[in-house]
Amino acid sequence: MSSLYQSMIAVIEQSITPLAGRLGQQKYVIAIRDGFTAALPFMIIGSFMLVFIFPPFSAETTNSFARAWLDFSLTYREQLMLPFNLSMGVMTFFISVGIGASLGRQFNLDPVMSGLLAFMAFLLVAAPYADGHISTQYLSGQGIFTALITAIYSTRVYAWLKQNNITIRLPKEVPTGVARSFEILIPVVVVMGTLHPLNLFIAAQTGMIMPQAIMHLLEPLVSASDSLPAILLSVLLCQIFWFAGIHGALIVTGIMNPFWMANLSANQAALAAGAALPHIYLQGFWDHYLLIGGVGSTLPLAFLLLRSRVTHLRTIGKMGVVPSFFNINEPILFGAPIIMNPMLFIPFVCVPMVNACLAYGATRLGWLAQVVSLTPWTTPAPIGASWAANWALSPVVMCVICMVMSALMYLPFLRAYERSLMKTEAQKAQASAPLTGTVSSN
Repeated sequence: MSSLYQSMIAVIEQSITPLAGRLGQQKYVIAIRDGFTAALPFMIIGSFMLVFIFPPFSAETTNSFARAWLDFSLTYREQLMLPFNLSMGVMTFFISVGIGASLGRQFNLDPVMSGLLAFMAFLLVAAPYADGHISTQYLSGQGIFTALITAIYSTRVYAWLKQNNITIRLPKEVPTGVARSFEILIPVVVVMGTLHPLNLFIAAQTGMIMPQAIMHLLEPLVSASDSLPAILLSVLLCQIFWFAGIHGALIVTGIMNPFWMANLSANQAALAAGAALPHIYLQGFWDHYLLIGGVGSTLPLAFLLLRSRVTHLRTIGKMGVVPSFFNINEPILFGAPIIMNPMLFIPFVCVPMVNACLAYGATRLGWLAQVVSLTPWTTPAPIGASWAANWALSPVVMCVICMVMSALMYLPFLRAYERSLMKTEAQKAQASAPLTGTVSSN
């Protein structure tokens, strides 16, 4: 057992840790993560409007309150949709600016200018203008991959031109704001002169503008990202990274966010059209079924620690149970500890994977309502799961089932860990006890 553990640690230290470290520090992964983080408040508020627009009642309900709410939402649907359309409906605006600003900051560029340049680059290819109107078709999740590509491209162009001193320099006496405006003139010209002709060429050759062509190419990948193997792989990577002491959730969510947002947009469009929701694996699924209490679904473990026979573990349980309600479990991860602890490795990795299978299977069978809203990741699991599914009851039941399963899986490993700690404590106490019964000879 010891040799197996040492081999596992060696693989983690020599292969997984360096790879995760490089990936986590990669400029583009950081920029994408920061872009989605910047857009998150607007998208959460926009998603919250869905509760008012599509109340969780049957259209045939006779309840007076439910009937009044439904009639109100139908009468004023256009007005209620405006905040949604100007937040979730144009999520790519916020994301492109956020990515451009973050990447620009990493290249020592002016973040405001790099963010605006990324925004212009996206509009140039994704918002065709005809008959006095700008098309909004690709401003939501359908254009999200285009927003990533154009933001990275435009910022790289800006950085390359500045690094090679291809810029307009004004005298020092000119105000800083004016100087920055002239500095970005050449990047604007280059981005326009490359992206616009490329978009026209793609449209002429394929009959599709760039975001449409990109989504067409990525369609198999987007579909694969919604499968059970994709869920299990992303969870496995997250858990292994975390076990090695690396923030695996940041890495995995940075990669998965574009797919989650595209799928969320499709689900919301289906909800508005009264059609079946097409996607299962969204951020709400990840946050509220796989990370109950934090990475590893450790909220049930926190409750078990409260009744532990080991004083140290009981103390960690008391410290960690309240933060775990809000999916913050660092006190347990580093206090128990779980990180680099072979006694808890198996449940730490397997618990969220089992929860994923349960929730995915229940959704496929039609027992579990699907995600249509974006929620803060700190929302307690049963509340957040219900909120994400437009306040359905089935997610609450699924969260309870997942918590019970998690507790049952953690319990035997925790008991074994307790026995090992108690044995170690007993040995230390015996070693430190003063010698008694010695006879002195004169």
